[in-house]
Amino acid sequence: MPLKKGKSKKVINSNIEELLHSYKEDGTIGTSHPKSMKLAQKQAVAIAYSKAKEK
Repeated sequence: MPLKKGKSKKVINSNIEELLHSYKEDGTIGTSHPKSMKLAQKQAVAIAYSKAKEK
């Protein structure tokens, strides 16, 4: 699940989509196991924005 680098909305949305797809397949985001889809969405957004912030 390699996330793309970049700060554009397109890249951020793509990363969120990738993370949520991973959650739907096996119920995990990385090593985390969110209890619900709502929590998974919040975590995916946080991860995607954090990745966009990195250099």
